Amino acid sequence: MTAKSMVLTVAHRLAILAYIVFALFPLFWLLKVSLTPNDLLYSEGVRMWPSRVSFDHFRFVVAHSDFPIFFRNSLIVAGSTAIVVTVLASLSGYALSRFAFRAKYWIVALMLLTQMFPLVMLVAPIFKMLSPLGLTNSLTGLVIVYSAFNVPFATFLMQSFFDGIPKDLEEAAKIDGATQFTAFRQIILPLTLPGIAATIGFVFTAAWSELLFALMLISGNDAATFPVGLLSFVSKFSVDFGQMMAAGVLALIPACVFFFLIQRYLVQGLTAGAVKG
Repeated sequence: MTAKSMVLTVAHRLAILAYIVFALFPLFWLLKVSLTPNDLLYSEGVRMWPSRVSFDHFRFVVAHSDFPIFFRNSLIVAGSTAIVVTVLASLSGYALSRFAFRAKYWIVALMLLTQMFPLVMLVAPIFKMLSPLGLTNSLTGLVIVYSAFNVPFATFLMQSFFDGIPKDLEEAAKIDGATQFTAFRQIILPLTLPGIAATIGFVFTAAWSELLFALMLISGNDAATFPVGLLSFVSKFSVDFGQMMAAGVLALIPACVFFFLIQRYLVQGLTAGAVKG
Protein backbone atom coordinates (compact mmCIF):
# COMPACT_ATOMS: atom_id res chain seq x y z
CA MET A 1 0.00 0.00 0.00
CA THR A 2 1.42 3.35 -1.05
CA ALA A 3 1.54 6.38 1.18
CA LYS A 4 -1.14 8.12 -0.89
CA SER A 5 -3.57 5.19 -0.71
CA MET A 6 -2.96 4.88 3.04
CA VAL A 7 -3.75 8.54 3.55
CA LEU A 8 -6.95 8.18 1.50
CA THR A 9 -7.98 5.11 3.50
CA VAL A 10 -7.40 6.86 6.81
CA ALA A 11 -9.26 9.97 5.61
CA HIS A 12 -12.15 7.82 4.39
CA ARG A 13 -12.46 6.01 7.72
CA LEU A 14 -12.19 9.24 9.68
CA ALA A 15 -14.97 10.73 7.58
CA ILE A 16 -17.16 7.71 8.29
CA LEU A 17 -16.37 7.94 12.00
CA ALA A 18 -17.20 11.65 12.02
CA TYR A 19 -20.52 10.97 10.34
CA ILE A 20 -21.38 8.22 12.84
CA VAL A 21 -20.56 10.54 15.76
CA PHE A 22 -22.61 13.32 14.20
CA ALA A 23 -25.59 10.99 13.66
CA LEU A 24 -25.51 9.35 17.10
CA PHE A 25 -24.73 12.42 19.20
CA PRO A 26 -28.42 13.52 19.48
CA LEU A 27 -29.29 10.03 20.77
CA PHE A 28 -26.45 10.20 23.27
CA TRP A 29 -27.62 13.62 24.49
CA LEU A 30 -31.17 12.29 24.74
CA LEU A 31 -29.97 9.51 27.04
CA LYS A 32 -27.75 11.87 29.02
CA VAL A 33 -30.53 14.35 29.78
CA SER A 34 -32.96 11.55 30.68
CA LEU A 35 -30.52 10.26 33.33
CA THR A 36 -29.68 13.68 34.78
CA PRO A 37 -31.49 14.55 38.06
CA ASN A 38 -33.55 17.73 38.09
CA ASP A 39 -31.25 19.46 40.57
CA LEU A 40 -28.30 18.98 38.20
CA LEU A 41 -30.10 19.56 34.91
CA TYR A 42 -29.33 23.29 34.86
CA SER A 43 -26.76 23.74 37.63
CA GLU A 44 -23.94 21.73 36.04
CA GLY A 45 -23.96 23.53 32.74
CA VAL A 46 -22.87 21.73 29.60
CA ARG A 47 -21.22 18.44 30.54
CA MET A 48 -20.79 15.28 28.50
CA TRP A 49 -22.08 13.16 31.39
CA PRO A 50 -23.79 14.10 34.68
CA SER A 51 -21.91 13.75 37.95
CA ARG A 52 -24.84 11.73 39.32
CA VAL A 53 -27.23 9.43 37.47
CA SER A 54 -30.89 9.01 38.37
CA PHE A 55 -33.79 6.99 36.94
CA ASP A 56 -36.44 9.23 38.50
CA HIS A 57 -37.53 10.56 35.10
CA PHE A 58 -38.13 7.06 33.79
CA ARG A 59 -40.06 6.05 36.91
CA PHE A 60 -42.29 9.12 36.63
CA VAL A 61 -42.95 8.58 32.92
CA VAL A 62 -43.87 4.92 33.38
CA ALA A 63 -45.82 5.12 36.65
CA HIS A 64 -47.22 8.65 36.91
CA SER A 65 -47.92 9.85 33.38
CA ASP A 66 -50.09 8.83 30.43
CA PHE A 67 -47.07 7.67 28.45
CA PRO A 68 -48.09 3.95 28.59
CA ILE A 69 -51.36 4.93 26.88
CA PHE A 70 -49.53 6.96 24.23
CA PHE A 71 -47.08 4.09 23.76
CA ARG A 72 -49.88 1.55 23.30
CA ASN A 73 -51.75 3.77 20.84
CA SER A 74 -48.64 4.32 18.73
CA LEU A 75 -47.95 0.59 18.60
CA ILE A 76 -51.53 -0.09 17.47
CA VAL A 77 -51.54 2.66 14.85
CA ALA A 78 -48.04 2.03 13.47
CA GLY A 79 -48.41 -1.75 13.45
CA SER A 80 -51.87 -1.70 11.86
CA THR A 81 -50.79 0.84 9.25
CA ALA A 82 -47.71 -1.20 8.35
CA ILE A 83 -49.79 -4.37 7.88
CA VAL A 84 -52.56 -2.69 5.87
CA VAL A 85 -50.18 -0.76 3.62
CA THR A 86 -47.92 -3.76 3.00
CA VAL A 87 -50.84 -5.97 1.95
CA LEU A 88 -52.33 -3.31 -0.34
CA ALA A 89 -48.94 -2.31 -1.77
CA SER A 90 -48.01 -5.94 -2.47
CA LEU A 91 -51.22 -6.53 -4.44
CA SER A 92 -51.19 -3.22 -6.31
CA GLY A 93 -47.45 -3.34 -6.97
CA TYR A 94 -47.82 -6.84 -8.42
CA ALA A 95 -50.68 -5.68 -10.63
CA LEU A 96 -48.68 -2.72 -11.97
CA SER A 97 -45.68 -4.95 -12.59
CA ARG A 98 -47.38 -7.88 -14.28
CA PHE A 99 -50.59 -6.71 -15.95
CA ALA A 100 -51.24 -4.33 -18.84
CA PHE A 101 -54.66 -2.72 -18.51
CA ARG A 102 -56.49 0.37 -19.65
CA ALA A 103 -55.79 3.61 -17.77
CA LYS A 104 -52.68 2.11 -16.12
CA TYR A 105 -50.69 5.23 -16.98
CA TRP A 106 -53.30 7.53 -15.46
CA ILE A 107 -53.51 5.47 -12.29
CA VAL A 108 -49.74 5.73 -11.83
CA ALA A 109 -49.85 9.46 -12.57
CA LEU A 110 -52.64 9.95 -10.04
CA MET A 111 -50.69 8.06 -7.38
CA LEU A 112 -47.66 10.26 -8.04
CA LEU A 113 -49.86 13.35 -7.88
CA THR A 114 -50.97 12.48 -4.35
CA GLN A 115 -47.36 12.76 -3.20
CA MET A 116 -46.96 16.33 -4.47
CA PHE A 117 -49.38 18.13 -2.15
CA PRO A 118 -48.16 19.52 1.19
CA LEU A 119 -49.86 17.57 3.97
CA VAL A 120 -50.90 20.73 5.80
CA MET A 121 -53.21 21.58 2.87
CA LEU A 122 -55.11 18.33 3.36
CA VAL A 123 -55.78 18.55 7.09
CA ALA A 124 -59.01 20.54 6.78
CA PRO A 125 -60.67 18.44 4.03
CA ILE A 126 -59.66 15.18 5.73
CA PHE A 127 -61.05 16.42 9.04
CA LYS A 128 -64.29 17.38 7.30
CA MET A 129 -64.58 13.92 5.70
CA LEU A 130 -63.81 11.96 8.86
CA SER A 131 -65.88 14.05 11.26
CA PRO A 132 -69.34 12.86 10.08
CA LEU A 133 -68.09 9.26 10.29
CA GLY A 134 -67.00 9.65 13.90
CA LEU A 135 -63.34 8.97 13.08
CA THR A 136 -61.78 12.28 14.17
CA ASN A 137 -60.84 11.09 17.65
CA SER A 138 -60.17 7.48 16.79
CA LEU A 139 -57.16 5.26 16.17
CA THR A 140 -59.06 3.78 13.23
CA GLY A 141 -59.19 7.21 11.61
CA LEU A 142 -55.44 7.61 11.98
CA VAL A 143 -54.81 4.18 10.46
CA ILE A 144 -57.01 5.08 7.48
CA VAL A 145 -55.26 8.42 6.92
CA TYR A 146 -51.75 7.00 7.33
CA SER A 147 -52.55 4.09 5.03
CA ALA A 148 -53.91 6.39 2.34
CA PHE A 149 -50.75 8.51 2.32
CA ASN A 150 -48.28 5.62 2.45
CA VAL A 151 -49.84 3.23 -0.08
CA PRO A 152 -48.65 5.09 -3.23
CA PHE A 153 -44.95 5.16 -2.31
CA ALA A 154 -45.09 1.62 -0.92
CA THR A 155 -46.73 0.46 -4.16
CA PHE A 156 -43.90 1.85 -6.27
CA LEU A 157 -41.39 0.31 -3.87
CA MET A 158 -42.97 -3.13 -4.16
CA GLN A 159 -43.36 -2.78 -7.91
CA SER A 160 -39.59 -2.36 -8.25
CA PHE A 161 -39.08 -5.72 -6.53
CA PHE A 162 -41.68 -7.50 -8.63
CA ASP A 163 -40.07 -6.06 -11.78
CA GLY A 164 -36.81 -7.75 -10.77
CA ILE A 165 -38.38 -11.23 -10.60
CA PRO A 166 -38.52 -13.13 -13.93
CA LYS A 167 -41.99 -13.82 -15.26
CA ASP A 168 -40.83 -17.28 -16.30
CA LEU A 169 -41.32 -18.45 -12.70
CA GLU A 170 -45.02 -17.72 -12.85
CA GLU A 171 -45.40 -19.23 -16.29
CA ALA A 172 -43.73 -22.41 -15.10
CA ALA A 173 -46.09 -22.56 -12.12
CA LYS A 174 -49.12 -22.07 -14.38
CA ILE A 175 -47.95 -24.93 -16.58
CA ASP A 176 -47.96 -27.11 -13.44
CA GLY A 177 -51.58 -26.14 -12.80
CA ALA A 178 -51.22 -23.17 -10.42
CA THR A 179 -53.51 -20.18 -10.72
CA GLN A 180 -52.23 -16.61 -10.98
CA PHE A 181 -52.92 -15.94 -7.31
CA THR A 182 -51.36 -19.25 -6.23
CA ALA A 183 -48.20 -18.45 -8.18
CA PHE A 184 -48.13 -15.00 -6.60
CA ARG A 185 -48.66 -16.30 -3.06
CA GLN A 186 -46.43 -19.38 -3.11
CA ILE A 187 -43.63 -18.41 -5.49
CA ILE A 188 -43.37 -14.66 -6.09
CA LEU A 189 -44.25 -13.35 -2.64
CA PRO A 190 -41.56 -15.36 -0.77
CA LEU A 191 -38.95 -13.98 -3.18
CA THR A 192 -39.94 -10.42 -2.25
CA LEU A 193 -39.44 -10.79 1.51
CA PRO A 194 -36.62 -8.19 1.43
CA GLY A 195 -38.98 -5.76 -0.29
CA ILE A 196 -41.75 -6.50 2.19
CA ALA A 197 -39.34 -5.89 5.07
CA ALA A 198 -38.23 -2.58 3.55
CA THR A 199 -41.85 -1.53 3.05
CA ILE A 200 -42.88 -2.49 6.58
CA GLY A 201 -39.87 -0.65 8.02
CA PHE A 202 -40.58 2.51 6.06
CA VAL A 203 -44.31 2.58 6.82
CA PHE A 204 -43.89 1.68 10.50
CA THR A 205 -41.36 4.49 10.99
CA ALA A 206 -43.51 7.03 9.14
CA ALA A 207 -46.63 6.17 11.16
CA TRP A 208 -44.72 5.98 14.47
CA SER A 209 -43.28 9.49 14.16
CA GLU A 210 -46.15 11.32 12.41
CA LEU A 211 -47.36 14.38 14.34
CA LEU A 212 -49.45 16.66 12.10
CA PHE A 213 -52.54 14.50 11.57
CA ALA A 214 -52.29 12.94 15.03
CA LEU A 215 -52.36 16.43 16.51
CA MET A 216 -55.19 17.69 14.33
CA LEU A 217 -57.46 14.62 14.43
CA ILE A 218 -57.00 13.54 18.07
CA SER A 219 -58.43 15.68 20.88
CA GLY A 220 -58.02 13.52 24.00
CA ASN A 221 -55.29 11.54 25.72
CA ASP A 222 -57.18 8.25 25.34
CA ALA A 223 -56.44 8.15 21.60
CA ALA A 224 -53.27 10.28 21.51
CA THR A 225 -50.12 8.77 20.02
CA PHE A 226 -46.57 9.12 21.26
CA PRO A 227 -45.59 12.28 19.26
CA VAL A 228 -48.68 14.08 20.57
CA GLY A 229 -48.08 12.73 24.06
CA LEU A 230 -44.65 14.34 24.17
CA LEU A 231 -46.37 17.72 24.10
CA SER A 232 -47.92 16.94 27.48
CA PHE A 233 -44.49 17.50 29.04
CA VAL A 234 -44.58 21.11 27.80
CA SER A 235 -46.52 23.43 30.09
CA LYS A 236 -47.27 27.14 29.75
CA PHE A 237 -44.24 28.32 31.70
CA SER A 238 -41.83 25.38 31.69
CA VAL A 239 -40.68 22.25 29.89
CA ASP A 240 -39.90 18.99 31.73
CA PHE A 241 -36.89 18.13 29.62
CA GLY A 242 -35.84 15.18 31.77
CA GLN A 243 -39.22 13.47 31.55
CA MET A 244 -39.58 14.31 27.88
CA MET A 245 -36.17 12.79 27.08
CA ALA A 246 -36.95 9.73 29.18
CA ALA A 247 -40.15 9.22 27.19
CA GLY A 248 -38.15 9.63 24.00
CA VAL A 249 -35.67 6.95 25.07
CA LEU A 250 -38.49 4.54 25.91
CA ALA A 251 -40.13 5.25 22.55
CA LEU A 252 -36.97 4.14 20.76
CA ILE A 253 -37.20 0.61 22.19
CA PRO A 254 -39.91 -0.87 19.91
CA ALA A 255 -38.36 0.68 16.81
CA CYS A 256 -34.93 -0.72 17.71
CA VAL A 257 -36.34 -4.17 18.45
CA PHE A 258 -38.39 -4.10 15.25
CA PHE A 259 -35.46 -3.18 13.03
CA PHE A 260 -33.20 -5.67 14.79
CA LEU A 261 -35.60 -8.46 13.89
CA ILE A 262 -35.89 -7.50 10.21
CA GLN A 263 -32.43 -6.02 9.62
CA ARG A 264 -31.27 -8.90 7.42
CA TYR A 265 -34.23 -8.54 5.07
CA LEU A 266 -34.21 -4.75 5.36
CA VAL A 267 -30.62 -4.38 4.14
CA GLN A 268 -31.28 -6.74 1.25
CA GLY A 269 -34.45 -4.89 0.38
CA LEU A 270 -32.93 -1.41 0.40
CA THR A 271 -29.92 -2.43 -1.71
CA ALA A 272 -32.05 -4.41 -4.15
CA GLY A 273 -34.53 -1.58 -4.51
CA ALA A 274 -31.67 0.75 -5.38
CA VAL A 275 -30.66 -1.21 -8.45
CA LYS A 276 -33.91 -2.78 -9.67
CA GLY A 277 -36.69 -1.13 -11.58
